[in-house]
Amino acid sequence: MEYLSTTVIALTVVLVVAAAIFVWLSLTMAAAEGAVARVTRASLNNLILEVQTDSEASQFLKMKKIDKIHRVQRLIANRYATAGSCAFFRITCNVLDGVLVYSITSLWDAPLWASLLIGFLFAIIVAVVSVLVRPRTAGMAKPVDIMLAHSRIVSLGCKLTPFARIGSEKSGKAQNRRSKDSDLSDDEELEKIQLEQGKAAIDRLVESNDFDPEVSEMLRNVLTLSDTLTREIMVPRTDMICMERGTTLASALKLFSRSGFSRVPVIGEDVDDLIGVAYLKDAVRATAFNPAALDREVESIVRQPLLVPESKPVDDLFHEMQRSRQHVAVVVDEYGGIAGMVTIEDTLEQIVGELEDEHDRTQRNEPEKIGDNKWKMPARTPIADLEEIFEIDIDEDDVDTVYGLLTKLIGRVPIVGASAVTRGLRLTAVDSAGRRKKVSTIVVEPAHVEGDEEDSKTSEEDGEHTANDDSTASKE
Repeated sequence: MEYLSTTVIALTVVLVVAAAIFVWLSLTMAAAEGAVARVTRASLNNLILEVQTDSEASQFLKMKKIDKIHRVQRLIANRYATAGSCAFFRITCNVLDGVLVYSITSLWDAPLWASLLIGFLFAIIVAVVSVLVRPRTAGMAKPVDIMLAHSRIVSLGCKLTPFARIGSEKSGKAQNRRSKDSDLSDDEELEKIQLEQGKAAIDRLVESNDFDPEVSEMLRNVLTLSDTLTREIMVPRTDMICMERGTTLASALKLFSRSGFSRVPVIGEDVDDLIGVAYLKDAVRATAFNPAALDREVESIVRQPLLVPESKPVDDLFHEMQRSRQHVAVVVDEYGGIAGMVTIEDTLEQIVGELEDEHDRTQRNEPEKIGDNKWKMPARTPIADLEEIFEIDIDEDDVDTVYGLLTKLIGRVPIVGASAVTRGLRLTAVDSAGRRKKVSTIVVEPAHVEGDEEDSKTSEEDGEHTANDDSTASKE
């Protein structure tokens, strides 16, 4: 009798351990089944890049992590078969758990109905728990972590269930047809779902009134970066301030100072003939202790520009500029021409809103009289107000503001110091505002030119140098 009791206890321990293993396996497969549908190839590629650029990890650890990532890549290559294998093992483990619990209760002489009921209830409880442990927050790192942690056992499960691929082939073909119809790949559809769920989660947080509205707006902006293209945030080529390749470093320094920009493209015959980008720091470094270098051409200090397509998503642009440590990029169109420029601040503004530095000023809303028949006007002042103040008629149908009139007269983007004469009035750009240093204030006064009511050529006063000595602001 004592021998029989020892045997029963030993069998019970073995069955309990086996049941615990099957419970763990069921939960693991349930988590992997939910995670495999949420892991994208893009997230794994980014993870490989992070591992390769991790300077603190040893080469052995890097290779070990990359092997895990490659294993997960093979699993999601046919995510339908992988999910089918996980579901098969999850259900099988639940059934076996019920059988083992039934066997344990039978060993201790429990009634048949009690053993069946206990085994059934235990299997149901494990099934419910396995459903609850599946990741339900798309777009988070948890699905990737789950697949990396259990990639080996999931791979073994897929090898033991080759029949799971039979049903997945039709599902995969149907999914591919849907992807072709919607012009979206499998990964793109998953990322689209993740973005939508992320936006919905942010909306729920805002509605709860426990979340800062400004922070929630920034989070929304982050989620829309992939939907925003570079062409939407760039400075168009018509607003670019450029300098010619023959410009001297002395003139370049003056242009840097007057325009407010520290990085200016250098061009040849036109904007499409891009030579490179000149940096204020390089110009100062070259001339600070060598006055003779002021007569050198700016082409001697140009750097190779970062070229990006205008169709590039803003989030990819931001990461590329981070990796290359470039704060400015030249945007090219589909024909290879220059479409505009973009800075890393432009991408940040998509998240945090308009950026201003300590030199930015706020424009006045109304024209201000500053002398005898001399007025300071905001750049956006309508031409009608200018005509009314000076009691003249300016026949310009293709421009609406004082800034537009000055731009048309000089034939390029005006910078501080640019001036032109029309109808006996001299228009002079005297101030700039905003991060893009766009002219914000224009002074208008009588030109005092005898017998000359026609438009005159622009003059950009900068001390001893004229506009011919300075670099030009190109406009196509």
